[in-house]
Amino acid sequence: MIDNICKFLAENFPTDFASWLLGEAIAFTKLEPSELSVEPIRADSVIFLKSLKIILHIEFQTDPNKNIPFRMTDYLLRLHRQFPNMEIYQVVIYLTPSASPLVYETKFNLSGLSHQFNVIRLWEQPTEIFQQYQGLLPFATLSQTNNPEETLRQVAKQIEQITDKQIQSNVAASTAIISGIALNKEIIQRLLRSEIMKESVIYQEILLEGKIEGIAEGEARGEAKGEAKASNKIAQNMLRSNISLELVAQFTGLTLKQVQKLQKLSAKKAQPPKAAKTKRSPKA
Repeated sequence: MIDNICKFLAENFPTDFASWLLGEAIAFTKLEPSELSVEPIRADSVIFLKSLKIILHIEFQTDPNKNIPFRMTDYLLRLHRQFPNMEIYQVVIYLTPSASPLVYETKFNLSGLSHQFNVIRLWEQPTEIFQQYQGLLPFATLSQTNNPEETLRQVAKQIEQITDKQIQSNVAASTAIISGIALNKEIIQRLLRSEIMKESVIYQEILLEGKIEGIAEGEARGEAKGEAKASNKIAQNMLRSNISLELVAQFTGLTLKQVQKLQKLSAKKAQPPKAAKTKRSPKA
């Protein structure tokens, strides 16, 4: 879910990302992965933005990944094949603090082939950068701040001042979900007003996905049961996105006890199955 939120922000606030990453407010449009040749591209954490002269390739990562150097090289070659005269700027953005050497890797070497790309570790970035642009506000709590809660409080005040209600709602919802990496749900719920988020495209997608899945599963059991199934699916989707129990209850109409029960069931399903105990054969 966080990957999708990051991609949503880059797609909807491209000039903010360009100002941060390139130092220039370049106007970009989204480049669909299907426009690249060869086999379909893995695109869950990748976004490509294209201007008249440059392609901005951003890869968001929550955890270290040993395959990143190869993937960045693979993407570069695909992009160059399709757009040989375009400048290509590649950057991997790591969201979660890590001491792994993988988050410091910026090169791929293979025989005579050598490729270098850019890496940004958000926890090393000055907080002020993300408070300058609406599209970057959701990342502020992951930056180089000594007090993520106070940073979120400041961001919440900035969100309150956004006059466009749709942008305000989308930024608030994105902030709530991304800030879950650094802060607990209770703090986020206290500082960000839930009513602002209700019109968010992000939350609407979560709700719609749950409704479609739930109604499809409940159709054979009657309308009432189908609606109940839909509410449960919506709640499960929101819980997977680390949204607070109280907010899930408010959005779905379920009671807090029902949401807590769903949370326990989801946690139980997520646990790996226990290995079966082998019986020892009796000694001769």
